[in-house]
Amino acid sequence: MALREIIILPDKQLRLVSKPVEKVTPEIRKLADDMFETMYDAPGIGLAAIQIAEPLRLITMDLAKRDENGETQPKPRVFINPEIIARSEELSVYEEGCLSIPEYYEEVERPARVRVRYMDLDGKLHEEDADGLFATCIQHEIDHLNGVLFVDYLSKLKRDRVFKKFEKAAKRAAE
Repeated sequence: MALREIIILPDKQLRLVSKPVEKVTPEIRKLADDMFETMYDAPGIGLAAIQIAEPLRLITMDLAKRDENGETQPKPRVFINPEIIARSEELSVYEEGCLSIPEYYEEVERPARVRVRYMDLDGKLHEEDADGLFATCIQHEIDHLNGVLFVDYLSKLKRDRVFKKFEKAAKRAAE
């Protein structure tokens, strides 16, 4: 496993549409391992491959829950070529953040429930219903695979402010 660099707004790669994974290879498994290590180190609960400059339709996610003893029960998941095949009309609002837009959080409205189809690391196809944080996170990460960022759901004014802030930071870092 290797820690990878997470690309940050305004990096243009974040707008790329990721390519489907043709088959699960040792390289894809290593990429997933690297993504978990990078995601946990950040720390985050989801990561799309494009966020580490790999334009492939691959997502890692761990929506760890704490049990009654305060112990974390990790449930690491890998989603290959995920797609949303159904959305509820009911909407929900969650405060979202993004490892590629560090330290910025905003409420985003999305479908409350979705049905997702994906392949796992064994190459098996799955369909699963998602709600709550899982629904929000899977939609957020699939958006990344399509070159969409959570700030795209905000008003133009808020979105412009975020982009200006990160463009200024990138210029300062380059100097």
